[in-house]
Amino acid sequence: MAETTLAHLLTLLAAVALAGGDDAAAAQPSADPAGGAAEDDAADEEAAPVYEAVVVGEPADPTPALEDNRATSTVSREELDRRAARSAPDALRDEAGVFVQQTAHGQGSAFIRGLTGQQTLILFDGIRLNNSTFRQGPNQYFFTLDSQTLERIEVQRGGGSTRWGSDALGGVILAHPVTPAPLTDGDGRAFSFAPRLLSRLTTADREYGGRLEGQATLGDDLAFFGGAGLRRVGRLESGGLLRGLDGEPALVPRFATDGRTQRGTGFDELTADAQLAWRLSAHHRLRAASFLYRQLDAPRTDQCPAPFAPRDECLTYEEQFRTLAYLAWEATHLGAWAKTARATLSWQRQHERRRLRRPSAFTAHLGRDDVDTFGLAFAAESRAFRPADAVRLRLSWGGDLYLDRLASAAWILFTDLDFVERRSRGQYLDGSRYTTGGLFLELGAELGPRLTLRAGGRGGRASAAAPSDPASGSRAIDAGWWPWSGTLGLSWRALDALELLTNVDRSFRAPNLDDLTSRQQTGPGFQFENPLLEPEQALTLEVGARTHGIVRLELWAFVTRLDGAVGKSPREITDCPPDTPQCATAWTRFQLVNAEGAALVRGLEGMLSLTLPLELALRATGTTTWGEGPNLAERPSDPTVPYRRRVPLSRVPPTHGTVELLWGGPAGLSAAAALRWGLAQDRLAVSDRSDARIPPGGTPGFAVLDLRLGYRLDSALVATVVLENLFDAAYRYHGSSVNGPGRGATAWLALGW
Repeated sequence: MAETTLAHLLTLLAAVALAGGDDAAAAQPSADPAGGAAEDDAADEEAAPVYEAVVVGEPADPTPALEDNRATSTVSREELDRRAARSAPDALRDEAGVFVQQTAHGQGSAFIRGLTGQQTLILFDGIRLNNSTFRQGPNQYFFTLDSQTLERIEVQRGGGSTRWGSDALGGVILAHPVTPAPLTDGDGRAFSFAPRLLSRLTTADREYGGRLEGQATLGDDLAFFGGAGLRRVGRLESGGLLRGLDGEPALVPRFATDGRTQRGTGFDELTADAQLAWRLSAHHRLRAASFLYRQLDAPRTDQCPAPFAPRDECLTYEEQFRTLAYLAWEATHLGAWAKTARATLSWQRQHERRRLRRPSAFTAHLGRDDVDTFGLAFAAESRAFRPADAVRLRLSWGGDLYLDRLASAAWILFTDLDFVERRSRGQYLDGSRYTTGGLFLELGAELGPRLTLRAGGRGGRASAAAPSDPASGSRAIDAGWWPWSGTLGLSWRALDALELLTNVDRSFRAPNLDDLTSRQQTGPGFQFENPLLEPEQALTLEVGARTHGIVRLELWAFVTRLDGAVGKSPREITDCPPDTPQCATAWTRFQLVNAEGAALVRGLEGMLSLTLPLELALRATGTTTWGEGPNLAERPSDPTVPYRRRVPLSRVPPTHGTVELLWGGPAGLSAAAALRWGLAQDRLAVSDRSDARIPPGGTPGFAVLDLRLGYRLDSALVATVVLENLFDAAYRYHGSSVNGPGRGATAWLALGW
């Protein structure tokens, strides 16, 4: 009933925006572009907007964008080309406040302000990638965005649930795809076509592959953009064996006989996409899009093999597929309450097929999970209202609704008998359902030329339903929550070149089907479900300062209080659920629980950009994060056993940063020397100490130097060569199973228009 009511409310809101009443009639632009309402629109554009918008081909742009008065950063298409990023996560390694972990060579998870996985939100063209099976820790799903199809990636650090909904506790990643060129009155050509070829080669993992894409336009109103790509990635060669802070070697990964090539790495990948944009009128555009990602035979490095397991055991994601199709309606100048508006109707399928090979036991454990997500989202921004000469108000409003349907199954293959036995349940409970959605409203107020206020709120609903499975002791679930969130911000331009900012944000994450129903092997050990979990809530206070001009400096300090934070609590073998042999044979066992006390995450983030003589520029970032929360392990009955009431939070990144010196030469030439560094991390949670991804005693610090050489001839030719890890350091980003690449080279080429 709640889901139906929410859908009706969204429909009603869209109808109100389209109707617009008397205000809408007054706001319609005249046929004469120089008269009437068009002048009002031009005046509105001259004033500084409350929110950042990227203007592409229209006076106003309905494309989703992050708020400008928050802690944000953007990686442009030019930066993606210049860095020759291996993946979408890899493209964020140089951004302040972001730390990228890799459990496997074909995976990548971004930590934002110490949080990752289901505690950060990923959106693609404004559509949620997060679904009800996102894990408590790092996951692989951001990797399923092909970096070659992206126009830019935006990152907001800090809570974002008011605008974007559940999961945005640590931050938001908003990926924008390359889209068909803006449809404007053209040059009279009936048809045009522009092809483009992209390719990349690397030496560290012997990657080779490429992408062929093209754009076509038919008249002034119809445009197409699409392409297909493939790549084959071999085993990754590192700088050699890594030792923990205790001096003992890391348990994973295992190495080939050369002592450098990492076993459990390598994968194949196929991608394809197609978009059709149709300009319905001067202020309405319809876009249909489909994106396919297919990853094959990607080992999970920390389980290929697992520590102390036979060398021939391996957990492999045989199929990691994602399919997204959506219809987006974008409009401008609908009325006073909807100067820009955007609605999307989407369907997404996440498909996984896993195989754990255990030849010595003559068995293979097989699993398959499919999540179908149906989404509806609407967002609009009003025109500026001026109740007084020095006051300018603008409203952003909208809502969203996402429905998940989950299919899950598992089998045991007895290889010596050629016999397959189906388990009573899969990693999840087959037939489970999940719903999340809400309505939001934000008000931006400019009070004179130097002061901007922002306030907003969101009300929503999340519900989970799953059938029981008596054979495995899995209970039925029928739970629902009514979470709310809010945000309040202030921006003051103290000087022409200095801006001071502060924000208070309350965000939430409702328990999902992974929390409530899953049984799976994680880094620290085997994890089983807890159907009694409650939502997590994050309250963040941040203060920041920005300078503008030749020297661009941005500093942020933040503190986040997590109430009901979900974490792993150790369990005994007697706590294992029935019919779950992986739990009984695991070295350690955990169950997710809500912490009884508050957890705290605090830190500092900084970015410096400095223009120098001789076409030189300096860019540097630095981040330090500290996290602590209640000890989720039970106090030992023996009082002589050490016990701490509060302990470090799991996998919090160490202090880290980057320094890059760039040179932009004549005729499109460029060069850069880039240093990536991280300090040692020895503040480990209880679960971290049993996690093979973290070397004994903690992860050592590192410093890695890269050289980048580039050439750009407009968009017709882009070439980049990256000489990576010049000193062949053996290093690892904290929490990763994979060591970083050893000394090697990457070549990136884009040819076409």
